[in-house]
Amino acid sequence: MKAIVCTRLGLPRLARYKDVPQPVPGDGQVLIEVHASSVTFSNLFLFMKRWWPFRLALGGQLIPKSGIPGTDVTGRVAALGKNASKFKAGDAVYGDLSSAGKGALAEYVCAPESILAPKPANLSFEEAAAVPESALVALRGLRDKGQVQKGQKVLVYGASGGIGTFAVQIAKHLGAEVTGVCSTRNVDLVRSLGADRVIDYTKEDFTRSGERYDLVFAARNTRPVSEIGRVLGPGGVYVSTMGPSITRGFQEFFIGPRALKKQGKRVSVIDVDYDWGDLVLIKELIEAGRVRPVIDRRYPLSQAPEAFRYYGGGHARGKVVISVRPDG
Repeated sequence: MKAIVCTRLGLPRLARYKDVPQPVPGDGQVLIEVHASSVTFSNLFLFMKRWWPFRLALGGQLIPKSGIPGTDVTGRVAALGKNASKFKAGDAVYGDLSSAGKGALAEYVCAPESILAPKPANLSFEEAAAVPESALVALRGLRDKGQVQKGQKVLVYGASGGIGTFAVQIAKHLGAEVTGVCSTRNVDLVRSLGADRVIDYTKEDFTRSGERYDLVFAARNTRPVSEIGRVLGPGGVYVSTMGPSITRGFQEFFIGPRALKKQGKRVSVIDVDYDWGDLVLIKELIEAGRVRPVIDRRYPLSQAPEAFRYYGGGHARGKVVISVRPDG
């Protein structure tokens, strides 16, 4: 089968499109005929050279365990491993392989059936591939880490990106009054997702507006924690998806929490300890029309390195999808 393989740090430069053996499902696993995946920050974090000190500091590996990147996956069940009974061959599924060795950038991948859910019926495979990791991060950050309550004021920084577009919609679903921050070209998009107010950061500095929020959700972290702290009200929470650089990451893991704690505020960094039942919740929200994915660009599997290159530029509008088997 064809796959994107990166056995040394240096994604996307060292990624190769090549033939590899087709995997065989183990106990409790299913073999997925992959139709699509998407580009995520977690893959850049694992495979890019500039992040290796931070990975080691968190107890991670210097060299990625899996040579095939890809966490978001959607496709059809092709075969069942021993004791796998949740799905049957031909079922359309989607999921996040963050805890299962990754490997979605391939024509086939094996995954524990426990981390998969039925694909949202009203989405194509490519649309569904834009959902899992980003939607789960947004849901966990807002509901679990931020404990958003109805009527609270939430600001989503980076509201037009892959995670941010879901955060705006999920915050509205949870009953919050939502302000989105984005660039000029994305104002209409963020407003269409349900934001009550949209701030164009090229024209207005939200950290100096005088507004106070119960929660700031940073889907894109380019402002120091000290500046974010200025817009948090008493007892406010700053929920971070982690910074785009080693320096920012250390600020948000170690420096920021201490600084804001003195002000009666707190920082919470999102982890990947998901409740996989939330995939079903997200499916239901999508099928009910409460949440929808936003796709910027689509690339074939053979051009996945270029997709990572584009995403790494930091200006993607929604998600970047990698099509393995184009939707018919």
